[in-house]
Amino acid sequence: MKSFIAVLAGLVLVLSGCNNSGSKETYLLKSLGNINTLQVITENELWNGDVGEEIRKYFAAPVDGLPQEEPLFSMNQMPPSTYTDFARKYRTFLHVSIGDSAAVSIKKNPYAKPQTGAFIIGTSKEEIIELLGEHHQRIISAFKKSEIAEKQSRINNSLKKMDTLEKRMRVTMNIPTAYRTALETEDFFWYRKALKSGETNIIVYEVPLSYIESDSTVVNDIIEIRDLIGGDYMPVEEGGRFITEEAYAPYLFTTEIDGHFAYETKGIWEVKTQFMGGPFINYAVRDSINDRYLILEGFVYAPATSKRDLQFELEAILRSAKIL
Repeated sequence: MKSFIAVLAGLVLVLSGCNNSGSKETYLLKSLGNINTLQVITENELWNGDVGEEIRKYFAAPVDGLPQEEPLFSMNQMPPSTYTDFARKYRTFLHVSIGDSAAVSIKKNPYAKPQTGAFIIGTSKEEIIELLGEHHQRIISAFKKSEIAEKQSRINNSLKKMDTLEKRMRVTMNIPTAYRTALETEDFFWYRKALKSGETNIIVYEVPLSYIESDSTVVNDIIEIRDLIGGDYMPVEEGGRFITEEAYAPYLFTTEIDGHFAYETKGIWEVKTQFMGGPFINYAVRDSINDRYLILEGFVYAPATSKRDLQFELEAILRSAKIL
């Protein structure tokens, strides 16, 4: 009898241990949704009024650096009563409601995995609008981080071998096999992927640290570098030159790539004297150990095509860089 009780007690402990070691996430379904698509969960009355306008103002704002206006997120709205079962599997969502007290939270994997959800509760429409104004940047950053990770996960399913880039430029990068090598030299690399109409491109090169000297001249320094080096290497018809479009002021941000400080520049490129152009995203990564700025750039040529998601793919690829 004692041995039976001991066995039973041991079985209870084992089962208890299994329940404790596993978490809610173990049982979560896989999330779904297109990249940069956001589900907005809120009552129709809020969506069709001032609260909806405030949501659209921030989350459907134009993406920086594109030649035509395209929204930050493609949004779909549904009332909370329909947000059940299958609908809860969408990867990113914004839940906005009126309640007894104000609260803002960002949660990872609440209903599916991977998933990022933001919850905003206000005691009135006016308070919700105030909370959106205060917290939208933090929420957008969380959504973008989630989408970059998802895009990189999809890219990693089929990667191009990058041995020569690693050896010559001391950097690795996760580039899909759909990109072919267009040019490899000792100090300049160009990869391109064909589209139905146009192509996406990645270029990698380096310049001495002294080429970007002070914060007051950063934009000009970066533009001079890309116009000089890109203009020399990118093949165009006689009389043309691959340069930065002067009519569009570039956007400049600071960020990190593989833990290294980097300048992020977004703007429009063109081929002088030709009807060619499109958006670019450029990272000048400060690599003090190798006494250089590593330049990672992606640019799109896709006439009459939406460019947001193409540019986003390039950003995800460039942000995968690891400096050796």
